[in-house]
Amino acid sequence: MADSSITEATLNLDRLRAGDKAAFAQMVALYADRLYNLIVKLLGNPQEAEDALQETFVNAFRNIHRFEGRSQLGTWLYRIAHNTALMRLRTRRPDTISIDEPVTVEDGEMLPRQIYDWRDLPEDEMLTGEALAYMEAAIQQLPEPLRAVFVLRDIEELSTAEVGEALNLSEPAVKSRLHRARLFLRERLSEYFHERTGDHV
Repeated sequence: MADSSITEATLNLDRLRAGDKAAFAQMVALYADRLYNLIVKLLGNPQEAEDALQETFVNAFRNIHRFEGRSQLGTWLYRIAHNTALMRLRTRRPDTISIDEPVTVEDGEMLPRQIYDWRDLPEDEMLTGEALAYMEAAIQQLPEPLRAVFVLRDIEELSTAEVGEALNLSEPAVKSRLHRARLFLRERLSEYFHERTGDHV
């Protein structure tokens, strides 16, 4: 659990660059939960995510002298965490899903196959454990590049610019991947609520 009294502004970069263990412990306390949230959603395995989180901080500790302060420290750490998780994913399996060929309709717009407007459902319908578990499972089905953008932008609430910096993407690329991720998840949730309510679209 992060110490709410620690903020990025209170971290001493000079002490971090000098290898000060107390400053490094503060950095870990501030960012561990946030980085873990990204990593576990990318890897889908809590134990492996713990290992990858440790690896992320080891890499950060070894390379902190290279951090020039031109971006936020958190953005730099997200980049390391993403790359660490990505390397683990690549050793698991080859990428078989292309994210460069979106599903399109006749007018060129990418759309989900079916739309169910779950905004009209009671709030408790959206917050059931089953619905949340389904949402988590749907996030795991996203291709990794889309998943990383979705987690950082919509869950961790980084700005589009920060996500682009963390993932080395242009802002238009971030927006495109986020749009595709949201459509993918909307389609999966459409299927879930369609089956759950028995409604027809």
